[in-house]
Amino acid sequence: MRWNNPLAVVLVCASLALAATEASQVAFLHNHQAPLVHKNFVHKKKYVMGNNVMSDYKADSALSRLNHSSHSSAQSVPPDLYRIIGEALQYSCLSAGKFDVTVGPLVNLWKAAIRGGPTPSAAEEQKVRACVGYQKVELLPPDRVQFHSPCTQIDLGAIGKGYALDRAADVLRSHGISRALLDAGGSTIVAMGAPPGQAGWLVHLRDPSNKVDPQVMLSDSSVSTSEQTPPSLLWRESAGHIIDPDKGVPVRTPFAVSAVAHTGSASDALSTTLLLVGPEKGKELVKNVAGVAAIWVSPEGQTHLVSSGPQILLRSGEQGLTTSVQTDSGGLR
Repeated sequence: MRWNNPLAVVLVCASLALAATEASQVAFLHNHQAPLVHKNFVHKKKYVMGNNVMSDYKADSALSRLNHSSHSSAQSVPPDLYRIIGEALQYSCLSAGKFDVTVGPLVNLWKAAIRGGPTPSAAEEQKVRACVGYQKVELLPPDRVQFHSPCTQIDLGAIGKGYALDRAADVLRSHGISRALLDAGGSTIVAMGAPPGQAGWLVHLRDPSNKVDPQVMLSDSSVSTSEQTPPSLLWRESAGHIIDPDKGVPVRTPFAVSAVAHTGSASDALSTTLLLVGPEKGKELVKNVAGVAAIWVSPEGQTHLVSSGPQILLRSGEQGLTTSVQTDSGGLR
């Protein structure tokens, strides 16, 4: 995704890598609060996304400690981890388990194959799939998590960046900043307010065909894009990074999916969910969630579009842009 050039009074572009990697930040702040805001913004980003909370690479992170606990009793976790697990469980339920916060054991099983190693056997898949199921996780207010399987593990890769951007936006709002665009490496964008004199931030969405050029105008909303890792040039059958928890294998789909929602965590979780369920089931899901829009785009330029509120703009030949129908009915273009 890419955004247009006009700068708001405040423009923040946060380039957030995966939890285990070091990220960089650039902030353009037109007031005396810039150093303090930047410091707090970076601290919050690193706390949520980095070593302290959601990293599954660092043994001392809150998530790693939870995943490697004995599972025999409920574990107390930090507020951010408790909250994001709760949000992830909501989308797990909404998707009937297609988005599953407990997909961690399957992700770990396929990591070697994703890097070009041997494919897991059917027996290995079956054994690990027994560990997966969002119903195996119970939240006990105010801050405890109980696993109901000895091998269950949580994976927050499909919602973590969106959640971190939401919390970073909270930091900016606490300093009186109302206009900003936060970008997590292009896969998730959170917009606060709009540039001066404009209705919103114009963001170009992922288009593997280079024919459709879908766009969305964001204001106090978010968009995320999910797409399966393409096959390696050296190994055409290499596994992708998005795992189907029902089948226990990487999902096979040609589409890139962009989802528009009110928050970063919502758009992040929904884009993965809609990639997993596909256009037909996905359109039915979107119709039942207020304030959401989604578009599937194939490398050939085939698109499926659905909205329960937000508008997605599409290129229409030489006529420029045409606005998508703002109804709850999906369609094929």
